[in-house]
Amino acid sequence: MNVRVRLFAGLRERAGVNEMELELPDGACVGDALERLADIAGGTRVVMAVNREYAKADAPLSPGDELALIPPVSGGAAPDTTATLTAGPISLDSLLDRVRDPRAGAVVTFQGVTREVAQLDYEAYEEMAAPRIAAIVEEAAERHGACRAAAEHRVGTVPLSEPSVAVAVSAPHRAEAFAAAREIIDRIKAEAPIWKREEGEWVRGATPPSG
Repeated sequence: MNVRVRLFAGLRERAGVNEMELELPDGACVGDALERLADIAGGTRVVMAVNREYAKADAPLSPGDELALIPPVSGGAAPDTTATLTAGPISLDSLLDRVRDPRAGAVVTFQGVTREVAQLDYEAYEEMAAPRIAAIVEEAAERHGACRAAAEHRVGTVPLSEPSVAVAVSAPHRAEAFAAAREIIDRIKAEAPIWKREEGEWVRGATPPSG
């Protein structure tokens, strides 16, 4: 059977292609595919995603599946949440508008900005990163009792002192707002398939969960 393999960041550069076709025997699983791709992974700790969901090594594969090789990444009524990727500058005012709520007594924001270098370059597996960030925002907001929460991550080139990621959370009290914002940024950095290149080198980060 054939599966479509997608590659990102340093793995894409090593292979020289964004994607490839991989022929596997019927009944193959994710671990079998990873063994076949060992020349590309080259000792890098990676996980796999099948059809945009992180998958364990024993997850079965079917003909036509999309298989992504993921290198380490650069973190009552349900709350209203939003999450986006953008190629342009992040607007903190826009995020604040998204989290305004009459029930809220506290609003917390966080921005991660480029420092010490002229620019950073970000690449994302966008079809997977956007829903993953959305899930993180929703889960954190529900866990900490937030009213509303929003997050935005930039892709492409981010110049010195400009934000690459921003989070905003509104909640009845400051403790809940701080806790939700902290969880969101920590999990985006650890779990979202987004990679950062600094001065021509891909920055090694966390290996995302495999399912």
